[in-house]
Amino acid sequence: MAESLAPPAAPVAEAPVTPVQRRRAFVGAIAGHLIEWYDYGVYGFLAVYVAANFFKSEDPTVGILAAFAVFALSFFVRPLGGLFFGPLADRIGRRKTLMLVLGLMCSATAVIGMLPTYATIGVAAPALLVLMRLVQGFSAGGEVSTISAFVAEYAVKGRRGFATSFLMVTAAVGLLLGGVVANGLGAIIGTEAMAAWGWRLPFLLAGVLGAVAVFIRMKLEDSPEFQRLHTEGRTSKAPLRETLRHQRQLFLMGAVITLLGSTFYLVLTYLTTYMKTILEVEPGAIFWLVLLTGVTAAAFMPVGGAISDRMGDRRPMLAIGALLVSGAVAWFFLTAPGTEGSLPLVPSLLALGVTTGLYCGIPYATMTELMPAHVRSTGVALGYNVPVALFGGSAPFIATWLIKQTGDVASPMYFFLATAAVSLLGVAMLRPADLLGHEDVPVTGSLDAVGAPVRPVLSNVTSGE
Repeated sequence: MAESLAPPAAPVAEAPVTPVQRRRAFVGAIAGHLIEWYDYGVYGFLAVYVAANFFKSEDPTVGILAAFAVFALSFFVRPLGGLFFGPLADRIGRRKTLMLVLGLMCSATAVIGMLPTYATIGVAAPALLVLMRLVQGFSAGGEVSTISAFVAEYAVKGRRGFATSFLMVTAAVGLLLGGVVANGLGAIIGTEAMAAWGWRLPFLLAGVLGAVAVFIRMKLEDSPEFQRLHTEGRTSKAPLRETLRHQRQLFLMGAVITLLGSTFYLVLTYLTTYMKTILEVEPGAIFWLVLLTGVTAAAFMPVGGAISDRMGDRRPMLAIGALLVSGAVAWFFLTAPGTEGSLPLVPSLLALGVTTGLYCGIPYATMTELMPAHVRSTGVALGYNVPVALFGGSAPFIATWLIKQTGDVASPMYFFLATAAVSLLGVAMLRPADLLGHEDVPVTGSLDAVGAPVRPVLSNVTSGE
């Protein structure tokens, strides 16, 4: 078999990165990531209105199922986007790929806001909606893999957990921004106006935000690690083929990501529909409850990442986080249906936010460390997008379907607990020797020696102290 890598050039010293350069790269990256996730997630918050405008059915639940099926469908095309953009990022660089995926996402989101409805053009309306969601999914498949490699390679050594956790924070904030815009607009103009025309506005806003974000990403420089690989002639010529050699790493990555996918979309997408259709909470109260839960989760993501850095071994925090999330999920679904009003929901929602944040702050660093640098984007594209498609994007649909089939409003709990079991299995199988890209060297012994004390402030992510 021919060697897929070009003959290596003489080793090139990686150019020193100043704190200012790190900060510029970090802020520029997450600014685009914020808009990317606003675009992708706002659909979930508007699912009820989308169902009414695009899917004809006498049963509202059937319409919502159809809307969530389209939501899930976009996740199943994400691995295809990852297969396209992941190898592209490993060949031509992270920066150029990030610009491409963002432009594609923002364009598709804005088009959704301009689509005619079922009442206007019949079945062509949901067909066009599906097409735009597929474009969004294709774009998102390349975003996470490329941005996680970019930030991990810019992060100060020993602080990848803290640095990459801000990608999850940004994703959460982006989805929350979608929730704030969608639910806040609904509270201002009312349900009837939202159903008639208001649902379009959050999608159209994506066009303006997207233009700003693309401009920001134009100013970025590629990561020093990728530039060094390119100069030495060590970029991969066949990233996909090389990535498939690391089957154990791909399996472990998928297992760890399974719980992240399901709980992330539980907290930041499905809760809105569950509280509206099952618990019958007032729209204004839903807005504040979802905001509270999401902000809490976002606040604890850097905590989980920082603790895993300080310990030097991410496995204990992954296991603890998964167990805590399981307890919080069970608490919410077992107690929420019996409550009256919105205030009794606050304790269980806070627990869900805290535990989701602690867990979700760790897997991004883990998945970037499972792959060597020259195929990192491709590896993450495969290992991340497949489980997120199966267990993340499908979570709202599966939860709604379980309730309809069983008549038990607590039945979604079993799905989320099953995803926790998958992730715990992956954590139990994870060994230090599996982390081929940990601090850019293979790890064969204890991780304790590389863990560095982390002070959870932004300057530690972007400075070289």
